Amino acid sequence: MSRQIPYQPLLLRILHSINGFLVIGALVTGFLVYDSYDGRFGGLGLTKENRTLIDIHGTFGFFLFFVILPLFLAYCLIKGKKRLIQLNQIKDLTKQINQPKWWYNVHRFVNTLALVSVSLAAISGKFQSEDWLPNKELNHLAYYVHLLAWLLLLISVLIHGLMVAKVGGIPLIISMYNIKYKPEDSPHLWWGNLKVWLENLRR
Repeated sequence: MSRQIPYQPLLLRILHSINGFLVIGALVTGFLVYDSYDGRFGGLGLTKENRTLIDIHGTFGFFLFFVILPLFLAYCLIKGKKRLIQLNQIKDLTKQINQPKWWYNVHRFVNTLALVSVSLAAISGKFQSEDWLPNKELNHLAYYVHLLAWLLLLISVLIHGLMVAKVGGIPLIISMYNIKYKPEDSPHLWWGNLKVWLENLRR
């Protein structure tokens, strides 16, 4: 019996797609920068030292930090809380292992880890100087934090893909890239909905 394709809010699909593109771009360029200038913890030697790589990586980081990530974080924390792990669900990760409920909680945990990791990577990146690596200044705390965040983000993105396939399969993947949306989900209504939400928050 085939699974029905679930409906995903249009705003979530747009933010998720743009955020995913920027995250993957930051991951790839971040590794190339590390591979070019550092490589102490292993590398592939794919590129030579090139300031352009640092600039490209910084561009991905800029749009993540100042544009997409704040919007995506706000959406996830307000409208998408059910997709993140809650405090009362953490203890369930040690119970009923390999059951459907457990897999959903693992999926929520990975989603949360990905948000924390990309936030840590974006914030630690802003504490760095673009001259550190060309000058071989590799022992700054912010740089080590950035490397750790990169690793956590890579792991969480990979597991996120596996969890999507496990929990929802092909229908869930298709639902995130479906271009159709319901009338009540129209972009024309977003500004009005935001004003209503802000007014309710003020009250």
